[in-house]
Amino acid sequence: MKKNFVRILSLCTVIALSLCALSGCNKKKQKKLNEPLTKENLLVGFVYIGSINDQGYTQAQDQGRLALEAEGIKTKYVENVAENESCEKAIRDLIEQGCNVIYTTSYGFMDSTVKVAQEFPYIKFGHCSGHKRAANVSTYFGRAYEARYLSGIVAGMKTKSKKIGYVAAFPIPECIRGINAFALGVQSVNPEATVEVAWTNTWFDPATEKQAATELLDKGCDILAQHQDSTASQIAAQGKGAFAIGYNVDSPDAAPKAYLTAPVFHWATFILDDVHKILDGNWKSRAYWEGLSAGMTDLAPLSPLCAPGTQEKVDEARTNITNGSIKIFKGPIHNQAGELKVADGFRMSDDDIWNMNWFVKGVIGTLP
Repeated sequence: MKKNFVRILSLCTVIALSLCALSGCNKKKQKKLNEPLTKENLLVGFVYIGSINDQGYTQAQDQGRLALEAEGIKTKYVENVAENESCEKAIRDLIEQGCNVIYTTSYGFMDSTVKVAQEFPYIKFGHCSGHKRAANVSTYFGRAYEARYLSGIVAGMKTKSKKIGYVAAFPIPECIRGINAFALGVQSVNPEATVEVAWTNTWFDPATEKQAATELLDKGCDILAQHQDSTASQIAAQGKGAFAIGYNVDSPDAAPKAYLTAPVFHWATFILDDVHKILDGNWKSRAYWEGLSAGMTDLAPLSPLCAPGTQEKVDEARTNITNGSIKIFKGPIHNQAGELKVADGFRMSDDDIWNMNWFVKGVIGTLP
């Protein structure tokens, strides 16, 4: 009986000491998290949906991380993370490795980001393309639709069939406003041209995207645009003697006989600005959404395959978008059915553009 009592007492002592140690560890961790962030103790983590060498979206995102490394700021990253519970695990792994600032780079990472952020209020997060924020969570994105408009000018001046295809990812506002801006750019130089949409419900699936591209080409489209991270649409266009507009990065080598240009992101513009605000002690949660004027988005250099006079038209439109004399979603704008959606002289608000769920006149396709 006495031996059992001694054993129980010893076990209780071990448990108590363990709890004290754990409490001390948590207090130490809490103190560390409360310390001002400096270039020396900053460790920035990135969660990527694809590979940093994908020649597309993730490779473009990784330029922000590389820009930090060039300034001597330490970083870590996890690539090829699926939009499910894998994201939460990736975030927690980065925290365990000491990251005190974390950027999650895909729309489907939003809920996991907000969930983990609630548990770690002293860690700062940035989520790309989402709409949920918190005191320690910002959202960021580029006004890609501005560059899409410019790429529409390129397509509108090049097409002979007046049939342009658009291999679209998901029927969400991000893709819809891009399609609409592209179509308006096409119509600004070629009012009779149409833009036909094929949905793939993928961000990166070369086989599916190539099949959708081929179907559009078989319908007579002689130019293809895309909203995926692979170059499959460009390769398909080249195989059919057509032309293509890429996305995310300048990719002339993927299909050199077809490639015209690409709307691109400069993610380092935001990442550097955000991290500098952290180091300066001026960081606040925000919804960052900038475009051509801030250098957040742009149109890649035009290839020699573009129609004569295209560069002049693009330069003129870029200048007018930047100085505000062109408002892309300013009325009159009609929808597919010919109904007036934006009255003459009125401009859609940022909220309406962000949540766009209808197609402009001249777009062929359905919204499931």
